[in-house]
Amino acid sequence: MTLAPADSVNVSRRVLIDASRALGLDTEGAEPIRIAENAIWRIPGKLVARISRPGGTPAASREIAVANWLAGQGIPAVRPAPGIAQPITIDGRAVTIWEELPPHRDGNVSEVAYLLKALHALPEPDFDLEPLEPFRKIRTRLDQAKAIKESDREWLYGYTDELEAAWLRLVESPGLSRCVLHGDAWVGNVASAEDGTAYLLDLDSFTVGPREWDLTSTAVKLTSTSSITQHEYEDFCTVYGADVTSWEGYEVLRDIRELRMTAYAARITTEHPDHPHARHETQYRIECLMGGQGQQRPWRWTAVP
Repeated sequence: MTLAPADSVNVSRRVLIDASRALGLDTEGAEPIRIAENAIWRIPGKLVARISRPGGTPAASREIAVANWLAGQGIPAVRPAPGIAQPITIDGRAVTIWEELPPHRDGNVSEVAYLLKALHALPEPDFDLEPLEPFRKIRTRLDQAKAIKESDREWLYGYTDELEAAWLRLVESPGLSRCVLHGDAWVGNVASAEDGTAYLLDLDSFTVGPREWDLTSTAVKLTSTSSITQHEYEDFCTVYGADVTSWEGYEVLRDIRELRMTAYAARITTEHPDHPHARHETQYRIECLMGGQGQQRPWRWTAVP
């Protein structure tokens, strides 16, 4: 289980109880699995409840549609619990109920590559997926990041504007790929079961855009944060069949990913001021983006749960 402040656990527990009561589900003995961007709870009946942040109902509705579509396409992924009309919204938070996966571990980069290769080869679904828009979430997180210095926040807003201009130039490039994207593809969003099946998780960021966006999520683990090895990255490229770091637009997508990770850490610092690591890590990331830690990548960023 990912540790979280007691208030976050208690809020999600109350939402879980109300949603389960409305759906006729039992929550006796419910256990938190992860309390982070979303709250994930294991509940009786081999089910898992997923609780969004406030305002998450549209994304949850899309997630249910995507999961059903993936099932029809034969892509291993989490499956909505059958016979339940969902999502249900409680106090502005979307609650969805899923079948529990068999015993599993986090995926590895080769499994991420395998699933992305299969996903990117699919035709677009017959329901609407929004075009990739990387900056809305960044600006929302910066708006919420009241705990960082105002001068740093203003610099980050300006940097966001610069990267958005570079992004808009990039997407106008002729020949840019277009396919269905996971949107947040990394080893933490893949589960590997004991029988060798790898499953896609966290389907709420599905979108349509250049395949390079999904590939960059793993590439920055090597080039920006050094959290995977060169050998692991080579395996990723071999399985997928491409190396995004050799693409001329890679630096733009890399910079956007770094900014997203920094904005996320800044929001966590604000929401959890007593977090033992978040404030220092956020400041370090900001200094890296500003050049204060030197421009030479990779940096030594560490996870902020």
